[in-house]
Amino acid sequence: MSPVLQGILTILIGVGGCIAYFYGSNLILDKLIFPARNDDHGRNINRATMVRPWLFLFPALFALSLYLIYPVIGSFIRSLYNRSGDTFIGLGNYVQMFSEDGFRTAFLNNVLWALVVPAAATFFGLLVAQLTDRLRWGNIAKSLIFMPMAISFVGASLIWKFVYANDPDIGIINAVRDYFGMSPIDVLQIPFWNNFFLMVILVWIQTGFAMVILSAALRGIPEETVEAAIIDGANPFQIFFKIKVPQIKGTIVVVWTTITILVLKVFDIVYAMTGGNFATEILPSYMMDFMFRDDGRATAVAFVIMLIVLPVMIWNIRQARSEMR
Repeated sequence: MSPVLQGILTILIGVGGCIAYFYGSNLILDKLIFPARNDDHGRNINRATMVRPWLFLFPALFALSLYLIYPVIGSFIRSLYNRSGDTFIGLGNYVQMFSEDGFRTAFLNNVLWALVVPAAATFFGLLVAQLTDRLRWGNIAKSLIFMPMAISFVGASLIWKFVYANDPDIGIINAVRDYFGMSPIDVLQIPFWNNFFLMVILVWIQTGFAMVILSAALRGIPEETVEAAIIDGANPFQIFFKIKVPQIKGTIVVVWTTITILVLKVFDIVYAMTGGNFATEILPSYMMDFMFRDDGRATAVAFVIMLIVLPVMIWNIRQARSEMR
């Protein structure tokens, strides 16, 4: 059977199965479980109404349990075994992991990324959103700034490899150094500071995302508050920081935490630029070091990453709900 035909059959079976499920489950609910009898008609309708949403949620809950909850539990159990998976060692993988310098370096680098990238991307996104709203060609500027969002992390890394290249004829940094008579330097091999050069790539990508969300929030600010501040003699900086920013604080927090979640899972940039060498390793790249030779250690690192991301995600969901209210 050709792949095209297989794909069509898969779609038809999937769509047909969903339609059959929803139709059949509602039919059973209305006709068999809670039939509309004359003596108890109203109560059965209310009962069916309470149960019906769960019929629609069941496929999603089943898929979520099958592809998310079950793998998480399975991964945690696997992390309690040795490399070959035949000997239970308890928390041995975690103890060994926390005692290694490589893990501590990766963890501290992840913390550094989580502090710098969301702050820088949110700040530049807010700044650009405010400035472009005052320009005639602001939409064009926004399109150009948003464009890096369409580039994959690996593609963006390859672009910035040219920027950081040692050859002064290619790399912008070394071209400037060569102009002033300075010798070329590989910025990706400078301890500690090379992490910031990698962060620039993600900030460059995520600034467009922050700009779009914050620009919409700025446009939603009532003009009456700005006009009242102008009448009271407030200057542009006071209007921006004391009038506009407090009113979009919830949106800023949502953007900040969304980028933070992305940062905690970033892997492509580090892997494509340095491979985790020169003290640039982060937790996902550290996990990859054990992925194909020690499943126990790899799943232990993955579980640590999940525990770090989970509180941020919960807080982000709560902030989004409060913003909707």
